[in-house]
Amino acid sequence: MGIAGRLRIDILSDTHGYLSEELLDELRGADYLVHAGDITSRSDLQELERIAPVHLCLGNNDYPYEYGPSIGRQARFTIGGVRFQVVHHREQIRPKTADVCVFGHTHRPVLEWDENGALIMNPGSPTSPRSKEGPTIGRLFVKDGQIFDPKIVQLPMDEELRERNWWWFL
Repeated sequence: MGIAGRLRIDILSDTHGYLSEELLDELRGADYLVHAGDITSRSDLQELERIAPVHLCLGNNDYPYEYGPSIGRQARFTIGGVRFQVVHHREQIRPKTADVCVFGHTHRPVLEWDENGALIMNPGSPTSPRSKEGPTIGRLFVKDGQIFDPKIVQLPMDEELRERNWWWFL
């Protein structure tokens, strides 16, 4: 558990079969992980599960048979009294039914509050970034139904990641 009993939740999406050491180091210490799809690797899911419990939805590059029947195109759950909805595409989110709505797909970070007070987050991608921020994840803390310190965390760009994404940084 984080500061003053707050639960730390790290949020990621679009890892596409690659978990860098920098990413894994950053995730260590999280109480929960949330993945908004396109993990594309059963072994990566198992690696993340060694760090913390994972809530996952399927992305457009994921197939249900790889992760089991309990993983679908949407995930809904509550952590620390905060209701989450996780989908891969933004148009699927329903802010009136959740306190935190997470989506992925674009590989570009978003952090905003909607008119009803729901946090809308796209963590970007720690693997295939498509923004000037480079590789990113999301992070927030929850306790007693309250959300604390939501942010986008920039990760270092390792050499393999730079080689995998050279075209984006031209």
